[in-house]
Amino acid sequence: MKLSDYVAAHGRPCTYEAGEYLFRQGEQDGSIYSLQSGLLKAYYLSEDGKEHIKSFILPGGKIGSLASSYQGEACTFSLVCLKPSALVGVNFSDLNEASRSDPELSGEIVDFLLSFGIRKEMREYELLCLSAEDRYKRLLEHTPDLFDLVTQNEIARYLGVTPVGLSRIKNRIS
Repeated sequence: MKLSDYVAAHGRPCTYEAGEYLFRQGEQDGSIYSLQSGLLKAYYLSEDGKEHIKSFILPGGKIGSLASSYQGEACTFSLVCLKPSALVGVNFSDLNEASRSDPELSGEIVDFLLSFGIRKEMREYELLCLSAEDRYKRLLEHTPDLFDLVTQNEIARYLGVTPVGLSRIKNRIS
């Protein structure tokens, strides 16, 4: 069975308004979500209340907390809608179980998890090895539409700089 067929048969369509959470850091959530329309923000909140943006999820993107959905632990990050959003949620445990007896479904899940791992690896590389200016240039190059969808403060938090630092980077580049 194709993953898209499984999602069509077993997925739960849901809609959220801007500002609504799918889950918060510290809660449990056993689903993987596919964003049909809208915009999501995944972020960590440090003990001192500082927000660190993990990712923005655009239509077609998929996200979930593997720590929660696979290991039953609390979500390590929060997931909030920045725009009204339509999603399809799939229970990860059920999907994982179904994949054990279906090689095609299993293969597609492996492909999804590999893609997810590669994105995480690239994000780690950007944060650990690139300058803030280079991170900004990569974001401009790979996701230019994002600049019209989110605030400059959110771009700054995603890049790991202050809003003033982002302003300086933009001035140097232009």
